[in-house]
Amino acid sequence: MPGTNLTREEALARASVVSDPTYDVALDLTAGDERFGSVTTLTFSATPGASTFVDLVDAEVDAISLNGEAIDPAVYADSRIPLEGLQERNELVVTSRNLYSHSGEGLHRFVDPSDDKVYLYTQFEVPDARRVFATFEQPDLKAEFTFHVTAPSHWQVVSNSPTPEPVPVAAEGTTPQPASTWHFAPTQKMSTYITALVAGDYHVVRDTYVGDHGEIPLGVFCRQSLVPYLDADDILLITKQGFAFFEDAFQMGYPFGKYDQLFVPEYNMGAMENAGCVTFRDEMIFRSRQTVAAYEQRANTILHEMAHMWFGDLVTMKWWDDLWLNESFAEWAAHHSSVEATRFTDAWTGFTNNRKNWAYRQDQLPSTHPIAADNYDLHAVEANFDGITYAKGASSLKQLVSWVGLDDFLAGLRAYFAKHAFGNTELGDLLHELEEASGRELQSWSAEWLQTTGVNTLRAELTTDDDGVFTSFDVVQTAHPDHPTLRRHRIAIGLYDLAEGRLVRRDRIETDVRDARTSVAELIGVRQPDLVLLNDDDLTYAKIRLDDRSFATLKRGISTFEQSLPRALCWGAAWDMTRDAELASSDFIDLVLAGIGTETDLVAVGALLRQGLGAVNLYTPEAELDALAGRWESGIRDLVHAAEPGSDHQLALVRGYAGAARSPELLRTLLAGELEGLTVDADLRWTLVSALARIGHADADEIAAELERDATSSGREHAAGALALRPLAEAKAEAWRRAVEDASTPNETRRSIAAGIQVAGQAEVLRPYVEKYLAMAETVIDEMGVWIGQIALINLFPNANPELATLDRVDSWLQTTSAPAAAVRYVKEGRDDLARALRARAGVSA
Repeated sequence: MPGTNLTREEALARASVVSDPTYDVALDLTAGDERFGSVTTLTFSATPGASTFVDLVDAEVDAISLNGEAIDPAVYADSRIPLEGLQERNELVVTSRNLYSHSGEGLHRFVDPSDDKVYLYTQFEVPDARRVFATFEQPDLKAEFTFHVTAPSHWQVVSNSPTPEPVPVAAEGTTPQPASTWHFAPTQKMSTYITALVAGDYHVVRDTYVGDHGEIPLGVFCRQSLVPYLDADDILLITKQGFAFFEDAFQMGYPFGKYDQLFVPEYNMGAMENAGCVTFRDEMIFRSRQTVAAYEQRANTILHEMAHMWFGDLVTMKWWDDLWLNESFAEWAAHHSSVEATRFTDAWTGFTNNRKNWAYRQDQLPSTHPIAADNYDLHAVEANFDGITYAKGASSLKQLVSWVGLDDFLAGLRAYFAKHAFGNTELGDLLHELEEASGRELQSWSAEWLQTTGVNTLRAELTTDDDGVFTSFDVVQTAHPDHPTLRRHRIAIGLYDLAEGRLVRRDRIETDVRDARTSVAELIGVRQPDLVLLNDDDLTYAKIRLDDRSFATLKRGISTFEQSLPRALCWGAAWDMTRDAELASSDFIDLVLAGIGTETDLVAVGALLRQGLGAVNLYTPEAELDALAGRWESGIRDLVHAAEPGSDHQLALVRGYAGAARSPELLRTLLAGELEGLTVDADLRWTLVSALARIGHADADEIAAELERDATSSGREHAAGALALRPLAEAKAEAWRRAVEDASTPNETRRSIAAGIQVAGQAEVLRPYVEKYLAMAETVIDEMGVWIGQIALINLFPNANPELATLDRVDSWLQTTSAPAAAVRYVKEGRDDLARALRARAGVSA
């Protein structure tokens, strides 16, 4: 949207003029269904005589005064209010009526179709507090915030400070009902983007954590219609385990008093670390049977947001260039604490099987960027919430922990938190404390890991004598020509033998890899194992390759590893080789079908089922596609029947079969509940009905009947997605209209529809959407905003038409477009995936 951007230079200039802001914000949530009342009183110091501006988006401004002098509201333009002639101390008052959001930005309003109850929540990262009150919208202008919220008296109202007793007032809305005002105490000093408000008919469960640093009041909130499914005991268990771990590891008590966790509808992100008022997607309240992978991921998300309370909220980046540091640290800390403090002791395996593959893919796209990205403005920040910022950064921190040692790493963190509490920092501040604690020089590490792009590949080159003993062993490191940095890697090398039907690690050595070739003297004279695994224990961030003997062993025995992490590394190597056209998709499918039935990590099971389907649909030559798709379908079907009744494997495999199915018979059997041990609940029914819709065996009437059976917001979203999946021209046209053109489509419904349009095997019906996509890409971000534009541009790229003609047309568009940079980025990423698929289909290595 014009006028909503903010550059780093503008933020620096504003911070040089103003300081010490405090906010008093009064919000009236009784003023109607479209807009709410907002009165901001902002006091701040400034350079006398200077000028600056405050940010405000989508507001109808009624009055502005600066230091008691009225300012014409007409000065409000391009999402800014200019301020002239500042004094040493200033008071700005802005009275406005602001727009409720239905896109998950600012103050989002949702009416639950199950019971017509109303739910509100804020989402402010990156720049959206300015949609609710007038702000200096940049992270380094920290402030105290005092909120006063007028709302229906029966609502729950939650913010960063503890919820006070409400004071009854007379509502001024069009349909008056009993109303009250909640006068919150001033917050700790914090950035605008981690302030929060959640209000509505929420249900709450309360508890208290008692630790060495005192008591922390806890709250868990959800919609009333989700109360039957709320497993608050498990959420609170992970929460208490997290606080015990982090307060001990950081040697510092939780800094924000109380801790509420609120599960909210139609949420764009997984969760958000608002200080003391953390919001989560309410899909994490599981209304249907889930595998252990879902609970592991939820625990990881809870711990991720909790880690932010120290790293991000207590100590905050000065500008968004260090966004990666917030997210990478929380990513690393969540997995580390999961292993050390919860029942999910194999969390690093899940990281390798899922999050790290996200990073590897992102880092090989044309939009790759350094971990420490050059976030020169807000638009750049919004585009860089990606696998590099999160998972590559976390992998790099894991490598850093290997370099300096865990004890010294934690000692440096403690000093960092103590020195910079409630302040703002840059990367150099953290590196200084880690250098002081460890005695290691880290500037060169930072330069090669954080300020460069691309992923290295490590492979072993070895020779043996007639007795099978190593006579040479080198680790060879390569890089893509466009991203030529060769890095230092601290790696472990595992030697695995097949013994009594198991792959067992015989030995492990750690070594430093440097430059293009590193000789490993410790292995000379050692008997060659059946499998050599570089980067054992996943200490570094690099693609790995297996030598011929090791890969032959892997094909015979991938399911026989004693531990899950080395198997995850091998799965990752096989998938990466498939994407790089070094391994035929048929060979990858054989490997998956041989090992997935006994894979112990359910995160891996889900990932492999997605990857297997992708290998079939994207990377298989056209002449072989039908046969391999049939083999994939029959292989998963056999595994479904072989799975233990009622097990997590059975559920995961049934879901995988729904994606693989090409005929309706087994889908109908499953939907009828005729598989022993399988609970066919609401979400699984939708999975099966959607699969039938995709292959043309569930029509609009059947989908409508299913929606009547599940008349909830989730049911509405599933139904919309199922309608979009049908291989019919009219179905695609209506889905396109709702996903791209209709601004009234609910947020999560739009996402579900968009995910159902581009379907492998529906090339003919989707052929017109190549041009429609490119026309849409020109304007969708300007017309619909960043989040809706992102949903459309990522999900609707024409990958169901994997043809050279599609690639040529996209290339022509890229050469002539005047679309916003963010739109061009998403199109380029889709183009890269398409080009990779065409190379793989042709057997041409990347």
